[in-house]
Amino acid sequence: MKGFLAPRNRRFADRRDAGRQLAQALAVYRGQHPLVLAIPRGGVPVASVVAQALDGDLDVVLVRKLASPANGDVAIGAVDEQGRIQLTGRSAVAGAGMSYVRAEAARQRAVIRKRRALYSPDRPPADPTGRLVIVVDDGLATGATMRAALDAVRQHHPAALLAAVPVAAPDSLENLDDLADDVICLHAPAHFRAVSSFYEDFHPVTDTDVVRVLSTPPRPSAGLPVSRPAAFDLPDASLLGDLAMPPHARGLVIVAHGSGADRDNPRDRVLAQTLQRAGLGTLLIDLVTVDEELSRTVAFDIPTLADRLAAVVAKLHHDPALATLPLGLAGDGTIASAALAVAARRPRDIAAVVTRSGRPDLAGAGTLARVTAPTLLIVASEDRPLLALNRAAQRRIRGKNELVVVPGATSLFEEPGVLEAASKFARDWFARWLGARARPPRRRPTGGRGADRLAS
Repeated sequence: MKGFLAPRNRRFADRRDAGRQLAQALAVYRGQHPLVLAIPRGGVPVASVVAQALDGDLDVVLVRKLASPANGDVAIGAVDEQGRIQLTGRSAVAGAGMSYVRAEAARQRAVIRKRRALYSPDRPPADPTGRLVIVVDDGLATGATMRAALDAVRQHHPAALLAAVPVAAPDSLENLDDLADDVICLHAPAHFRAVSSFYEDFHPVTDTDVVRVLSTPPRPSAGLPVSRPAAFDLPDASLLGDLAMPPHARGLVIVAHGSGADRDNPRDRVLAQTLQRAGLGTLLIDLVTVDEELSRTVAFDIPTLADRLAAVVAKLHHDPALATLPLGLAGDGTIASAALAVAARRPRDIAAVVTRSGRPDLAGAGTLARVTAPTLLIVASEDRPLLALNRAAQRRIRGKNELVVVPGATSLFEEPGVLEAASKFARDWFARWLGARARPPRRRPTGGRGADRLAS
């Protein structure tokens, strides 16, 4: 059991008061744009306060407790949205056979389906993949519902998964250690009675209450970090960049460009802001000077671009403020091949690579075979020649990799919504792998090499 705060006699005025106190205990995660998932219905008011305080996204994870055949108020387990069942030791004591468990699970899944249609009729559930996810409830008695919720979220490979509750029975907390990367609880009394006994006001939360909370527009965030100029004096050029670091950044992504002053490109500004909202620092840097831009020769000189990018990586590793952060590389066009060349050359320094409308094939078969950093290739569906080149390059990459095809997009991602979609794929990839490098989750993501998926 981790993250438990010092035990003391504690009662909460109501669920919002519990949420405020829980948010204080989770303050270290502010600036990392967490996904806060509430267990309905009682967990929603608590999670709403936490999400606002941490500038995170709020949604629900739908699980239902399985009631004992002898006492409907006692949980013998829980079932999630996909039908996975978690049973507690009480199931045998209660005399619940598997026929009863299956029937009870079917009844509760019907409730889950109705709630999903009610709570989010016009949008899909929030995707936990690659995110810092905090699962919140108003308290734990048996812990079965929280275990089911954590297990359901873990299937989506979050970068880190936390359980957070105001109050819990101590043995319930210990049963979460195998599913959560951390467990935060404000009060775990030795003589636990019921969750309601620790609240002055514990009135029932209705579906109407949940819908109102989920439909409320989020409070404006504290804003994006202010970028500051960064200069890198190399033997053959002085490179300019813009560095932006959110509070408590858990990684740094170098977004490299092959044209002078191209770091002002709106496409990469969108990408940088998306990464910053996820708690990742960004360095937008031009690998070609303004004077060199006139000749265009350096922009296609992959060895020179790779040498300059590698030199920037080396300088970052000698910066005391940035040296401990895992690094990611992002680039399009010929920069994609330079980024892969650096990943092959410095495998211990690069945690992940993302290319967008890139030319990874120009790195060469030998270089691609030495790339072990997890690599995501993002390609527009309408750029069929480039798609073929990326698929051919993908087959040569040795490490974990995926290729995402963004439907309806052309190479510059100028169609409505496609640039944002591509940026979110990059965000999720970096959050997943840079987070894993910074602090490995208990269960690393699984899956074969060379996956190819169509974005939807």
